[in-house]
Amino acid sequence: MDLTATLSFPLHEQGIATAATVHANLGTPALVEHAVRNGEGLLAKDGPLVVETGKHTGRSAKDKFIVRDAETEDTVWWDNNASMTAEHFAALKADFMAALGTKDTLYVADLFGGSQAENRVKVRVINELAWHNQFIRTLLVRPTPAELDGFVPEYTIIDLPSFQADPARHGCRTETVVAVNFTEKLILIGGTKYAGEMKKSVFGILNYLLPVKGIMPMHCSANVGPDGKTAVFFGLSGTGKTTLSADASRTLIGDDEHGWSDTAVFNFEGGCYAKVIRLSAEAEPEIFATTKRFGTVLENVVIDSFTREIDLDDNSLAENSRGSYPIDFIPNASAENLGPVPANIIMLTADAYGVLPPIARLTPDQAMYHFLSGYTARVAGTEIGVTEPEATFSTCFGAPFMPRHPSVYGNLLKQRIAKGQVTCWLVNTGWSGGKATMPGIKRMPIKATRALLNAALDGSLNDAAFRKDANFGFEVPVSVAGVDPGLLDPRSAWADPQAYDATAQDLVAKFIANFAQFADHVDQGVRNAAPTAA
Repeated sequence: MDLTATLSFPLHEQGIATAATVHANLGTPALVEHAVRNGEGLLAKDGPLVVETGKHTGRSAKDKFIVRDAETEDTVWWDNNASMTAEHFAALKADFMAALGTKDTLYVADLFGGSQAENRVKVRVINELAWHNQFIRTLLVRPTPAELDGFVPEYTIIDLPSFQADPARHGCRTETVVAVNFTEKLILIGGTKYAGEMKKSVFGILNYLLPVKGIMPMHCSANVGPDGKTAVFFGLSGTGKTTLSADASRTLIGDDEHGWSDTAVFNFEGGCYAKVIRLSAEAEPEIFATTKRFGTVLENVVIDSFTREIDLDDNSLAENSRGSYPIDFIPNASAENLGPVPANIIMLTADAYGVLPPIARLTPDQAMYHFLSGYTARVAGTEIGVTEPEATFSTCFGAPFMPRHPSVYGNLLKQRIAKGQVTCWLVNTGWSGGKATMPGIKRMPIKATRALLNAALDGSLNDAAFRKDANFGFEVPVSVAGVDPGLLDPRSAWADPQAYDATAQDLVAKFIANFAQFADHVDQGVRNAAPTAA
């Protein structure tokens, strides 16, 4: 049965020829039915669909390429983005189209990237897996029936996990490929079942398009307080971006990707994609509840095939186990997926060196410095013999998703901070009292982090006494009600203050060395915001 007639803009008008049964714009129940019937996953006891992604349990960053042509030659940051020739892409596209022609079944979803109507992009996603179609339908913004009528995609993503790329023929690195062609407005994903590649591809599209319109694309979560003021949370994976924005006392705009226009902060997505490994009902009740709902997709979560009970503490399939769910699964989520322009910006880091305070107030120049730095540090998995944390600098808190030079995004942020008189904070959700690799050293209590955030967002923290950090120059509160004073002064929390000083200077040196690549692209005020070497 050919169902392509249910698409306002049929596949053949895009030059896609296939005899497959095309299931277009199915809803959640139908897609879950298909996924289970196809043997793609299991339905868990409490309702979520549980799937495995195989060897790829995260993004294949080194297998992503942008086609280098007249459109992108002078607009893409090639130091950060691997290139593919137009000729190699043409061969890849021809082989993708041939592969599509052999499929018995395809799933197609027409969706929006962006919740603000004047700043969104129309995206068509073509999948061979029903659960992939359910995932992307959950993560992007779902059009109304009226909006689907006459829908013509601006960009198309074709995701075929069964496709095996040929490095010699396609100009890629391995059998896995993510190829982005901004001229043809086409993205081809092959050789990986990891669904996050699709959502990050849409993020990349908007990161490329929106700065030209003066709109700031952001790898961040965002929510609105009872006072109607928006807070934006920048942060890399594992820093608490999703957890801290899912606060029942605040209205959630979104957990990962947003735009900042003249009138609003708007979510790029219609769902959330949260880490669920060792998820706690006590610490993260809102997100935990989504793991027990029909409509959620759990990736690489261990499930008992008989009882269908899930075990969120078992990392035998992946440390990066994930849950995707509609944003309205979070209580008090914004119905419009947008809110006012920000009053506060929070930059999250998980400092495994035990150097940074749990919160610090930043000047606009310091905010741009730390935004361009995009620092976090983590313990390197479970490798035998690892004794030191690993520093990560991912500029703009999302370098893998930034097609343009970081200065484009940094200058946009600085302009918008100045225009809106936004207060900026650096929040460390990492370790205190020593390096994370030291015996007995624990991570910042989430209750303390929430107390500090609440004080920052309700304005009461501005009335506190502050000290100037000797290494980084930002302002750190001396005391905050309900927070252990020992947490606020990292140096005093270390058993050996001299060891703290040495570790702090080592981290300062890492910041300075990393920022050298941006020094010529910023003004003197930002350069002066660098930490101080002894």
